[in-house]
Order: sequence, then C-alpha cells, then structure tokens
Amino acid sequence: MSTITTTPTATATRMPALFIPHGAGPCFFMDWNPADAWDKTAAFLRSIPGSLPATPKAIVLVTAHWLAPQPTLTGAARPGMLFDYYGFPPHTYELSYPAPGAPALAERVRGLLADAGIAATVDTQRGYDHGTFIPLKVAFPHADVPVLQVSLLGSLDAQAHIDYGRALAPLRDEGVLIIGSGMSYHNMRGYGDPRSTPVSAEFDRWLTDTVALPAAERNTRLAQWDTASGPAGRLSHPPRAEEHLLPLHVVAGAAGDSVGRKVFSDQVLATTLSAFRFD
Repeated sequence: MSTITTTPTATATRMPALFIPHGAGPCFFMDWNPADAWDKTAAFLRSIPGSLPATPKAIVLVTAHWLAPQPTLTGAARPGMLFDYYGFPPHTYELSYPAPGAPALAERVRGLLADAGIAATVDTQRGYDHGTFIPLKVAFPHADVPVLQVSLLGSLDAQAHIDYGRALAPLRDEGVLIIGSGMSYHNMRGYGDPRSTPVSAEFDRWLTDTVALPAAERNTRLAQWDTASGPAGRLSHPPRAEEHLLPLHVVAGAAGDSVGRKVFSDQVLATTLSAFRFD
C-alpha cells in the first residue's frame, strides 16, 4: 500500500497549479496525420518536471473524463487502467501506467473538502482514465510519483468547481502538484474545421487575459465564462460539454492568490490549445 502522506505544515517550496491539454485519446502513442500534430504538446508535457521547484510528493489530477454527483477520489493503492477511448489501434489498449495511488492523501483531501463544507467520497475500484494516464505517461514516464485522480462534478457548475479547488489549496504547500487535465478548446464538431481557428483563438485570448487577473476578478470571470467570454466560449465548449474546461476552474480555485499565465500554446486540428500555470 502507498504510504504517501502530507501534513498542513508549509514547506519552503510551494508547488504550482497547472492546467494542461491531454490531447486526443492516446494521440502521443500512435501514428497521427500529420505525424507531428502533437509533438509540441508532448514536448511541453515532458518539460513539466524540470519546471517544478522540487519533485512532487504526489500529484492530484482533476480529470475531464470523470463526472460524479460529488467530488470523488481514487482510493486504490494500485489503481488499474481505464481505457475510456474508442476506435483506436489495438496497441493503445495495452498501455500501462503503474504509478502508485495515494489512499492516505485521498483521506487528507476528503478532510480538506469537508472543512469547506463539501462532501466527498472515495472510490477504491476506479482506475486511471485517459485524462490521467495519457498526459502523465508523457510528463512523468517513470510512474514513480503517487497519483490521486479526482472527479469533476456532474452538475458542471463553474462556481462549484472553483470552490472545490479552493479547498485543495493547502496541498500546494505540502509538496503536492495539482493538475487540471482537459482541453482549452473541446468542440468535437469543430476540430479540423478551419472555421474553428478564429473562434478558438478568440476564446484563448479571453482565457489568457482572465487567468492573469487578480484572483477575485479572475474567479468571477471564470464563474461566468459561458457569458463573459462572448460567443467564442460556447462555440469552444458547447452546452453540457464543458467538462474539458472545468479542470481549469478547479486549478484556479487551488491557485489562491497566485498569478496565472499561459505557458504553452499550439494550433492543432485547426484550433488553439493552451496550458496555464499559477505560481
């Protein structure tokens, strides 16, 4: 069983909070057309460990691919694999990511959420979904950092996800890296369509400006993202399909007063895809 624990005592190095693009299915581990479509995203993911102030004691990863009625945390000491993508080459269903789970950290997180008045539950059966194992297999290929996978809320309520993230903020001073894994643009009908290029670029500019604002203004804008961003917001994330954006809201909540900035951007499938970091 994993013995990872954290304490509320602040360390000398505060971990950042990150929102990353996790790509399309197992895109980093298969042929794509064009062949270099995901190369820059993969290079960015590989750069993450070297950009950190220290090796994380654990990773709390909020995945776009898990919706639950309340915050739900993986509780297995050795989570299995959940191949929640369809129609890809057979070898992509044989990928493995044997990173240890973090059951003790799950209880710590459940306690933090309870202190904030948010009831959470632990799922001891769920494995790592592709929102978790695909980007982490690129960024942390040795699979030696314990991982706690965390769900989104089925309500898709933006403010609730910011509040949820705010409760996680103390973990950053405990050596825990908080990652939101999603996509800054995720309209399945828009990928590959040249008409999506200006739309995604406009929404990306709005996100870039928003994360750089003081925390209170930033979080207010994010809570109202579907109206505050203009038409580009909903064209980038259609109604009831914003699960790939909401990991950013959790990360922004966990950021506290830390300043946000865009740290990566590329145009893939005719759309702008970006990553954001809060230090």
